[in-house]
Amino acid sequence: MIQLKDIERSYKTGTGQEWVLRRIQLQIAEGEFVTIMGPSGAGKSSLLNVLAMLDDQWEGEYWLKGEPVHKLGRKQRADVARREIGMVFQSYHLLDDLTVAENIDLPLSYKNMPRSERQAMVADTLDRFNIVGKKDLYPSQLSGGQQQLVGIARAVIHKPALLLADEPTGNLHSGHAREIMEMFRELNGQGTTIVQVTHSDANAAYGSRVIELRDGWMVKDTASAEVSAS
Repeated sequence: MIQLKDIERSYKTGTGQEWVLRRIQLQIAEGEFVTIMGPSGAGKSSLLNVLAMLDDQWEGEYWLKGEPVHKLGRKQRADVARREIGMVFQSYHLLDDLTVAENIDLPLSYKNMPRSERQAMVADTLDRFNIVGKKDLYPSQLSGGQQQLVGIARAVIHKPALLLADEPTGNLHSGHAREIMEMFRELNGQGTTIVQVTHSDANAAYGSRVIELRDGWMVKDTASAEVSAS
């Protein structure tokens, strides 16, 4: 499903260039549940932003389901991302002027789908996440944990082929965190490919493969022999 070839990302600094991703080679098959780990500043979120097509200042080749992302323009990438990808952000990224129900409906609004069908899917999702009572509230009226649940609900409602999650349970108490990870496992069992960034060994245990980054280099991949940065 995903093939990355020589992905590199750097930022200009006062003294030159700071590299956050170096020569990343990665293949992820359809239906895998992959965890990206590593210390702070290792490049985890940078790699996730490349996969999510939120960053287009990288070099190298990125293929998604046979489509050469590196050759697409910004608008084409946005169309592919909306169609194929669900994203769970660490900082929620909910729209302040939309209610919970409207935020969750957002990914469906890009699809050619009857309004009644969209409303039914939103109702089911609100029920699944136990947030029916919050549907008419705005993000500012929710706790951090509740906002995280809404963000996850929005990410999964359109059944994306690829779900990307940046510290998906970072703002949830342990009971909620476990429920979310069980839901990710269920989605994965139904065929959704999942890539999560986490510091949590408990969350990593839900996946089938761990990739470790350090200083922008991929130093370990449990799907193969250890990778060393050289």
